[in-house]
Amino acid sequence: MRNNNLKGTGVAIVTPFTKKGNVDTAALTNIVKHLHSGKVEYIVILGTTGETATLSKEEKQLVIDTVIKANANKLRLVLGIGGNNTAEVVETIKKTDLKPFEAILSVAPYYNKPNQEGYYQHYKTISQATKKDIILYNVPGRTGSNVTWETQVRIAKDFKNIVATKEASGSIEQIMKIIKHKPKDFSVISGDDNLTLAVIAAGGDGVISVVANAFPKDYSEMVRLSLKHKFTEAQKLHYGLLDITDQLFADGNPGGIKYALSLLKKCESYLRLPLCEPSDKVKQALKQLIKNYK
Repeated sequence: MRNNNLKGTGVAIVTPFTKKGNVDTAALTNIVKHLHSGKVEYIVILGTTGETATLSKEEKQLVIDTVIKANANKLRLVLGIGGNNTAEVVETIKKTDLKPFEAILSVAPYYNKPNQEGYYQHYKTISQATKKDIILYNVPGRTGSNVTWETQVRIAKDFKNIVATKEASGSIEQIMKIIKHKPKDFSVISGDDNLTLAVIAAGGDGVISVVANAFPKDYSEMVRLSLKHKFTEAQKLHYGLLDITDQLFADGNPGGIKYALSLLKKCESYLRLPLCEPSDKVKQALKQLIKNYK
């Protein structure tokens, strides 16, 4: 049987920066503690929301070390290791101490735009490079092409240490086809906060969330209620956060969530180029929505 410890709410944790542009380890520690008190199930380090593309090798290790120390073995941890150079991904996996981590989150190769056989062979190669569990991450809006449901199911059936998919295609139809045809012990994780309730209702297993950086308690409770099929109660929390989540992504992620976290006094909203802060319109909308929340 595959790993069943990835149900519920995982949080794609942000990487806070100081005004001078350095990793803000104090703020990162506070956010980890905020996630503890919010009772999420696990933390994903060095994902898209963590601005991993702009971090140096040394900064990545600093983020890893800071989260591990702050977490103090309270929550399961997942580490993002992905890219569009298969050999480099394999090398990084082999050189990384993976003992503290439940699994690797590995994004589908981007920019190269491989065909479906290319996706299959990429995941086959990284699967064979490690015994650690792997979560496939399909996000066509960022990678430029889609890993089809057929390819994802093929990968799921052929490689037992590929235990889940984080599905951010935005297509409920594609997600339902994966759920229908996948092996029973393969998990389907929502990659879109506002679709999570629908994904779980269709048979999914949870989410890797952005909005839960800011509202871990309510969002993770919504997910737990959904997994218990208590959808009437879950809907109240889902719709309570729906407009906020829309605005978080209205002018780019993680600009929206970092601004929300700054309003909640969890970290500053600084980003690294080429990312810039959201527009004044989005900021004003977030400020009003968060003020009126609850």
